[in-house]
Amino acid sequence: MGTCILKRWHKFWFTCGLFFYAVTVGYAQSDTLLQQANRQYTLKAYGRAIEIYTQLLADLPDKLTAEQRTTAQANLAHSYQLAGDLKKAERAYQELTTATELTGNHIESYLHYAQTLAANGKYSESQKQYDRYNKLKEKAVQAESSPFLDPATGVIGKKTPTRYRLEVLALNTSNAEFSPMYYRDGLVFVSGKKASAAIETAGKGGGGSYLDLFYVQDRQQLKATQLIKADGTVSKPVSIKTRKAQRSGGNSRSRASANDSRTIGGYDGGINISEGLRFSKTIQPFSRSLNSRYHEGPVTFFNDGYQVVFTRNNYDGRRVRQSTEGVTNLKLYTAVQQNGTWINIQELPFNSDDYSVGHPALSKDDRLLFFASDMPGGVGGTDLYVARNENGKWSKPVNLGKEINTKGNDLFPFIDERGNLYFASDGRKGLGGLDIYYAPLVNGAPVGPVEHLDAPINSDQDDFGMITDGNRKGGYFSTNRQKGNDDIFRFVRESSLYGCRNLTLRFYDEVTKQPIDSVLIDIKARGEGRKDRTVVTKKDGLVQLCLESNNDFIFRASKDSYVTSTVGFSTNSLTDDSPSRLEIALNQPPKIIDTVQYIPLPANDGWDIVDSQKAKVRGTVMSEKDRKPIEGVTVNLKNDCDGAIRQIVTGADGRYEFELTEGCDYTLSASKERYGTNTNRIKKLTPRATTKVLSADLNMLRVGDIVQLDNIYYDLDKWTIRSDASRELDKLVATMQKYPLLTVELRSHTDSRGDAVYNRYLSAQRANSVVSYLASKGISRKRMVAAGYGESVLLNNCTNEVNCTEAEHQRNRRTEFKVLSIK
Repeated sequence: MGTCILKRWHKFWFTCGLFFYAVTVGYAQSDTLLQQANRQYTLKAYGRAIEIYTQLLADLPDKLTAEQRTTAQANLAHSYQLAGDLKKAERAYQELTTATELTGNHIESYLHYAQTLAANGKYSESQKQYDRYNKLKEKAVQAESSPFLDPATGVIGKKTPTRYRLEVLALNTSNAEFSPMYYRDGLVFVSGKKASAAIETAGKGGGGSYLDLFYVQDRQQLKATQLIKADGTVSKPVSIKTRKAQRSGGNSRSRASANDSRTIGGYDGGINISEGLRFSKTIQPFSRSLNSRYHEGPVTFFNDGYQVVFTRNNYDGRRVRQSTEGVTNLKLYTAVQQNGTWINIQELPFNSDDYSVGHPALSKDDRLLFFASDMPGGVGGTDLYVARNENGKWSKPVNLGKEINTKGNDLFPFIDERGNLYFASDGRKGLGGLDIYYAPLVNGAPVGPVEHLDAPINSDQDDFGMITDGNRKGGYFSTNRQKGNDDIFRFVRESSLYGCRNLTLRFYDEVTKQPIDSVLIDIKARGEGRKDRTVVTKKDGLVQLCLESNNDFIFRASKDSYVTSTVGFSTNSLTDDSPSRLEIALNQPPKIIDTVQYIPLPANDGWDIVDSQKAKVRGTVMSEKDRKPIEGVTVNLKNDCDGAIRQIVTGADGRYEFELTEGCDYTLSASKERYGTNTNRIKKLTPRATTKVLSADLNMLRVGDIVQLDNIYYDLDKWTIRSDASRELDKLVATMQKYPLLTVELRSHTDSRGDAVYNRYLSAQRANSVVSYLASKGISRKRMVAAGYGESVLLNNCTNEVNCTEAEHQRNRRTEFKVLSIK
């Protein structure tokens, strides 16, 4: 280990290489156009995206890879769809889907194609594409999430390694950066010269050759220079800089300052690191009083943030002390913060000149202090120990034992908020030199097996100094896997931490009790970075899920012609891996038949005076659109007591009249070709009823009618259905339920203000939102077409050139439905 156990140091190798580019004009042009088109698509500037994608596919198709060409075609088709040009969208999707079978993220294009075909009235073709999408999506989900259970034991096992996304932080340099530690909202870490000779001869050099503590005040602002995905692929994060910023190499928002220098100031004898950290206002030396002429290493903080325990060479502020063998070892020191300065630096009682003590880690309640030491009596080279805070004093350290410690070196402990241990070791069978391990603890004692963390956390090099949360959702660690330098990586977990939490969902029809196939279940998990998933039930109505533990989930189940159902499920309360099962019933929307109410007849209503002792029903059949009487309507009255039917055909005034028999229910219906049949119930008249005459005006929808929906408003530049709009849409839901064979076009309009292309896109999105809302209430999507007209159909002369009032513009911002077919 040498004289300093900050890390098991290896030689540093630094290699410089020359990079050159051999780029042809054609490929450079195609890449540039593709980047421009993708950017316009991301910014929702669909008109401009269409122009660039069209030019790219027409002029430079051979310069694109197969994946680039598929992406460009898919984005072009989707741009047409979102811009409201559905005919061109259909042609683009047809060309895309006939060329090859889509895979991966491109599967969504089948769904978009199905939506486009339905909007164009091609329902059977739409269903084919929808089925195609369902099959491919189900296949992808099954490949990702199964199998779940061990067939021999029936116990859920950890079938696949935990997946992590890594981010190489921009604070890393050719020097050493390692051992991060949380401090308030920031991060404290160790950094110093890369020369191994300076590190191995701690106490024999001076000044800038040593390791010091540095501080990032807001760790959320840390940038990444590389992204390493769970599959091992490496990419650069997307960043947008101005040309001025790129030339200057700095932030275009601020002028250059002393903080941009590579010379670190802020305390006596500023350290000049010619190849070191590019220190700025966000990265500073942590403390003038803690950083000394010698090594400062890993730290830990008390929960209140005003006390620190840190590693340092055996140095009391005046001179360096050595062991009897002439070695400068490590010790642990404490300090307290007062008025922003760390003061009262003191040694911990179990330090010694003859062995090293370092790498401190405190439990959340500050009662347990873990550390690494090569003190006599250990298991291996360096062991992990724990000391207890008893009435303000630290107890004699206790070795964590052979469950944790090995014959090698065990060091760099960290305790998460649940009291569990992370540490590094080279004495176990790992992937590289130092690997990171996890061990569950209770009150500082091991209670379970030691777990080796999956790649890419561990690698074939040294990995150590990990900090994270209790669920290991994300955090930081140190590694020398890149060019042999110690760097700090950030990680984000992207899969289940433990084995599968197996949940079986079964969906069935509430009335028939039969299983329902092809139910789409959208799964949302709580937490940042948790992607939504979609799964599909099989013929038996079943779907099996592998759920992340310690999380909450929302399942939104939808199927055409069924009311959407939302169910919550939590794995937080699960204490074992026993499988769970949920039975969920789905309902088809009811067929609504209105019940006519008996109301007093208004005086002088134009009808003949009737005998008040005779029960009658009478009214006028009118158009739903303009409330005008309809001639030639057949009105039937069926007596539910004996099944007898009487019939009247309306004249020019649209009126009808029937006598009623007391004590019987009736069914009243009005029908005419190209109109929807309006059916109503009439409840039996009781002898005590004071009103004997029933007034029942009947409204009828006709093919081609355009009916405006009142009070359908949206927030600025948004298309989410607001609660006030949903109340009005529920009336349309009732209309669709009353007429089961009614198909409509949902039409959304904007006023003339703003960009015409964007207005068309916005109105198309709003129309789609209305369709989705009605579908969630059980209205089949086959009965609805979404259409965004933008500003193309104004109700008045309020064009761009006309100065209109807000009320006049409001007339044009409307949602309406047009009857396409009805019976």
